[in-house]
Amino acid sequence: MTNPASDTVSDTATVAGAGNSPGPAPAHGQDMPRSISVLVFLRDRGIFVLWGLLIAVFAFWCSPYFFKVDNALLIANAAALTALFAAGVGIGIMTGVLDLSLPGTAAVASCVCGWLLTNGYATWIGLAAGLATGVLVGIANGLITIRGFNPIIVTIGSLSVLSGLAAVIAGGYTFPGLTQLEFMGTHRYLKVGDSFSGIPAPVFIVAAVFFVGTVFLTRTRDGIRLMAVGGNAEAVRRAGIHADRYKVLGFVISGLLAALGGLVSTAVVTEANPNASPQIIFNALTAVALAGVALTGGRGSLPRVLVGALILATISNGLTIRGIQPYWATVCTGALLLGSLLIERILQTAVSERLMTANLSVHEKKV
Repeated sequence: MTNPASDTVSDTATVAGAGNSPGPAPAHGQDMPRSISVLVFLRDRGIFVLWGLLIAVFAFWCSPYFFKVDNALLIANAAALTALFAAGVGIGIMTGVLDLSLPGTAAVASCVCGWLLTNGYATWIGLAAGLATGVLVGIANGLITIRGFNPIIVTIGSLSVLSGLAAVIAGGYTFPGLTQLEFMGTHRYLKVGDSFSGIPAPVFIVAAVFFVGTVFLTRTRDGIRLMAVGGNAEAVRRAGIHADRYKVLGFVISGLLAALGGLVSTAVVTEANPNASPQIIFNALTAVALAGVALTGGRGSLPRVLVGALILATISNGLTIRGIQPYWATVCTGALLLGSLLIERILQTAVSERLMTANLSVHEKKV
């Protein structure tokens, strides 16, 4: 089975193992109209072109400070947190659900870990408890949603509950001085004397998460079925697969990544904060929208989600170097979110229309 970047699960019954015979293929190989190939390229690879253009523009506009190794590491480190939360949002959307409780999950996981470390527990226990918190939240959201409730309403309710629980755990304060977590936050690895300052720890964490996630979604049976559920849950059910189980799995992965994001954020500032920042979900959604992840589910790519997070960090970094007020970065982020949704709709509609036209042309030739 070919699935180069988990971009599309076009026939969920076939992916799930159904025995239905395939229908006529309207456009394959040499029969694929050039216009469709261009549109699909723009939809699936356009984000890489956009990032390259941004780098070129800022390298010229912010010369000589932007195009340097140290600044590239700053951008990668700044994008790390957004990338972790965006991965959680993206996998949820690919599964057909939108988890808006991520900021609350991150806050609770952070406070659970902070409480344990403050009270003398081992670092690994605090981290394990924080990650387990994310898994439990994901299971709870998933089990409630598969009872027929709207996932957006469920996760908004969960966000409120989790925000309150985080404040209860912290007693309305924060857990400062968590230096035990520096190894995954402020510490840099692979230093080379004074010539190279090293790579920040969050960059390694993000690289590991996206590598494992991409392999899971594109090279494993459960990952491909997870995408299939997002594309057409009913077709998966007819193929004899428990679709609800994979929806819960999507919530669990989303919750786990949100908890990991909360722990990394805690490690960076060495403080556990019970406040659930809405900026987390806003940046994550923008990165996912830029990546062209279909909000209807079933299509998406984690590498593109990572590039989406890097684009946001690149814009913020370039504007900062130019001395532009940081709120303009927020304006740009909002504009990118709206623009990416509009472009995604236009490209998807254009591809669908041209595929239908090509399909009709094939049938006319056969007749």
